[in-house]
Amino acid sequence: PAQRDILSYTGGTMAVMAVPGSGKTATLSYLAAQLILAGRLSGDQEILIVTLTNSAVDNFTARIEGFLRGHPARPLLPYYRVRTLHGLAHDIVRERPELVGLDTSFAIIDEREAAAIRDQAVNAWLSQHPHTLDDYLDPELDENRRDLARRQKLPDVLKSIALAFIRTAKDRQIDPDELQSRLDSLPAPLPLAEMGAAIYADYQRALAYRGAVDFDDLIRLALRALRNDPDLLARLQDQWPYILEDEAQDSSRLQEEILRLLTSGHGNWVRVGDPNQAIYESFTTASPQFLRDFWEQADYPRELPNSGRSAANIIALANYLIDWTMNDHPEEAARDALHPPYIQPTPEGDPQPNPPSVPDGVRAVMQKFTPEAEIRAIVDSVARWLDSHPDSTVAVLTPTNHHGFRISDALRQKEIEVVDSLLRSSITTRQTAGSLTHILNYLADPTSARKLARVYRVWRRDERNDPDHKETIEQAVKALRGCARPEDFINPAPGRDWLQKLAEQDIPPEALESLRAFRPVVRRWLRAVELPIDQLILTLSQEVFATPADLAIAHKLAVLLRRARALHPDWGLPELSGELSVIAKNERRFLGFDAADTGFNPDDYPGKVVVATIHKAKGLEWDRVYLTSVNNYSFPSGMEYDTYQPEKWFLRDRLNLEAETLAQLKAALAED
Repeated sequence: PAQRDILSYTGGTMAVMAVPGSGKTATLSYLAAQLILAGRLSGDQEILIVTLTNSAVDNFTARIEGFLRGHPARPLLPYYRVRTLHGLAHDIVRERPELVGLDTSFAIIDEREAAAIRDQAVNAWLSQHPHTLDDYLDPELDENRRDLARRQKLPDVLKSIALAFIRTAKDRQIDPDELQSRLDSLPAPLPLAEMGAAIYADYQRALAYRGAVDFDDLIRLALRALRNDPDLLARLQDQWPYILEDEAQDSSRLQEEILRLLTSGHGNWVRVGDPNQAIYESFTTASPQFLRDFWEQADYPRELPNSGRSAANIIALANYLIDWTMNDHPEEAARDALHPPYIQPTPEGDPQPNPPSVPDGVRAVMQKFTPEAEIRAIVDSVARWLDSHPDSTVAVLTPTNHHGFRISDALRQKEIEVVDSLLRSSITTRQTAGSLTHILNYLADPTSARKLARVYRVWRRDERNDPDHKETIEQAVKALRGCARPEDFINPAPGRDWLQKLAEQDIPPEALESLRAFRPVVRRWLRAVELPIDQLILTLSQEVFATPADLAIAHKLAVLLRRARALHPDWGLPELSGELSVIAKNERRFLGFDAADTGFNPDDYPGKVVVATIHKAKGLEWDRVYLTSVNNYSFPSGMEYDTYQPEKWFLRDRLNLEAETLAQLKAALAED
C-alpha cells in the first residue's frame, strides 16, 4: 500500500523516507515507467534518474526496461536517462565546455590516476617540510619509532588528508589561489590548512598540465555552467521535466544545488532515501540533513516503512536502536544521528513475507582467535558443514578484501570450491587483464625467453587444464625457457633456426608442432607493435580470446589504455602493461562483464563457498553465513579501551588530523 501511494505522484515535490528493504529502487523505477507510459513527455524530453553508483545505474535501467517491455503504450524513444552525479555533471559540462574554461577535447582522469597525482604532491610537500608535523607526533615516542612514523605512517595520513581537503575545497567552490589569499589575510596561522592548500595547488597544476579534470571538478564545473548560462539551464530544465533522486540521504551540497537549479523551472522533484543509512558524511559534504529539510517543505512527504528483508527480532532491534540513540546515547551530540520512520514488517499477503525469527540460528563464537586461528576455525567449520549439507549455499563475509583473499586461499588449500569474484575485480576481468599484460611485457622485451614462454601459455590458455594437452604445453614451455636467443626461434638467420635444432633433440612431436604453429603468431604480434595501443590490444584479443565476455572486457581495457596514453604521451609498452598489471593483480577495481560484475545470485553456487566483503554482500542471502573478525579492531564500539584500524598510535592525544585539517579549512572560509 505504501508503494502504491507513491505511484499516485503526477508532479510537484515529493520526499520519501524509505527503510532498508522497502523496495525503493523498484518503486522509483516503476514510477519512472508509469510517467513515461502516461504520455507526460514529448519531443526529446526525458525523465532524469540520479543515483549513487554505476551498479545502481545498471539496476535502474534493467528495471525500467523490464516494466516497459511488451507494454502496448511503450514509446519508440527511451524517454529516460539514468546517471550518477558524476555522469550527470559530465553530460552538462560536455554541452558547453568553453563556459567553464575547458577545451572541447578535455580529458577526465579516473580515481587511480587522481590518487597518483595527489600522492606525488604529498611526497613533494613532505620532502620540503620533513619536520613541520613533528609537533603532532606523540612526545613519548623514542627516536626510532618517531623516524618510522615520519617515513611510513605520516605519508599515509597526509594522503588521506589531501583527498578530504581537496574534495572539500572543490565542494566549497574555492580554487587554490583564492584559498591561499584567504589564508594570507588571517590574523593567526592555520598550519594544517596551509599544508592542504599547498598540496591542493600542486595537484591542480598537475591536472592543468595534462589538460584534464577529475570527478570533483566535473561537479563544481557543471554547477558553474548552469549558473553562467541561463539558456543552457532553461534547455536542460525543459529536457528533464521530472527528476527522480535515489539515495538522497547521501546527497552533497553541490548535488543539492545542481538538482535544485534543474528543477526550479518545473518543481517536479522526487527524492527517496533513508537518513538512517547515510554513509558518506565522514570528510565529505554529504549530509542526510538535506533530505530531512526537503521532507519538511515537500508537497508530498511520504514513507516506505515496510520491509520484507529481515526477521521480526532484527526489525525490533533496529527500531530499539533508533529510540536508544535519540534518547539515551551517552554522547548527546550523537542523539540526532538516527530518526524515525521505524521499520515495519510487510503486511499479510505481501509477496515478500518476512522470514521467521530463528534466534537459535545465530551462534556467537567468543573465543579469542588470532587471525590465523580464526581462518583455520572457519575453514574447518565450512568443511564439516558442506560434508553434511553438500547442496547448501554458504558465504564467508569479511571486513576487508585482503582478509577475504587469505580466507579464499585457505579454503582452496583444503580443496573446497571458492567463489571470490565479489572481492574487488572479478576473476574473469583479472585473467583477461593478466593475459594481455603478459603479452605486452614480452612485446616490450622480445629478447626474454622467460616472457616468451609466458606468452605461449597465454596463447594456449583455453587448453591448459585439459589433460590431453597439459603435458604438451609444459614441454613446450620448458623448451622456450631454455632458448638462449629467442630471435633464433622467431626470425632465425640462415643456419640458426632454433626449432630445427630442437627437432634433433628428444622433444615430443606434439610439442614441436605446437611451437611451429606459435611462431607465426608471435611474428604477427611483433609487427602489430606499430599500432596505437587500443588497436594493438584489440588485435591481440582476437587471437587470444574466444568468449564474448573476454572480448568485451578486452575492448574496455583497450579504451582504458588509450585514455592512459593520451594523459601520458611519453608512456611506452612497459608503463602501459603496468596499468593492466594493476587490474590483473586486483589492486584496482575495474568493471567487467561476467556475472559477478553485472549481478550476483547466491543460488547459482550450491556447495561452493562465496567469499565477499560485508559491503558487497548487501541484499544477498545464503543458507549459512560466517561473519568474520567481529571484534573491536574491525568494528570499533567507541569505548575508550578500543584499538581499531584507523587509530594513529604515533599521534599525540589521539588527534584526528583529517578532522582538524578540515576544521581549519572551514575556519579559513568563514565569513566572520
